[in-house]
Amino acid sequence: MTECSAALQQTAETVVARYAAQKRTFGTAESLTAGLIAATLAQVPGASQVLMGGVVSYDPRVKRDLLHVSQATLDGPGVVSEPCARQMAEGARDVLRVDVAVSATGVAGPGGGTLETPVGTVYLGCASQSGTAVVRMQFSGDRQAVREQTVLFALTMALAALSDGDAHQSAD
Repeated sequence: MTECSAALQQTAETVVARYAAQKRTFGTAESLTAGLIAATLAQVPGASQVLMGGVVSYDPRVKRDLLHVSQATLDGPGVVSEPCARQMAEGARDVLRVDVAVSATGVAGPGGGTLETPVGTVYLGCASQSGTAVVRMQFSGDRQAVREQTVLFALTMALAALSDGDAHQSAD
């Protein structure tokens, strides 16, 4: 087992355990990872208590029609952008009716990169009751390495959203 694989498994187990303990639900909107975030969680026993589903939105039409990413975003900043990741996460949270949804859109490589958006560029979104956070990451390595790093970061964001929700709820 590689170091990244071990970290993925441990983080996925933590996500499932914490979401289950707090009776929270989770969903995904995935482009470059093509379902790998959801599949990583699904390997954990008990995942069905928290993982409600995911949308693999490789094609812009799926982003628009299922996740409600605006045509203006697709035509303007494009599919590898902060607005797209934000709308994907919010769309997944809405259509899957979950407490928290993460999104991932980017360029896994080896081709497809540009000077402005090189291979390894990934935007990750995380939508919850307290709002939506989006980050731009620059991962390195081959296609699989970029995808695995994306999954690990998305699961880490999911844990942070749960912690943020705890703080928000205790302040209510």
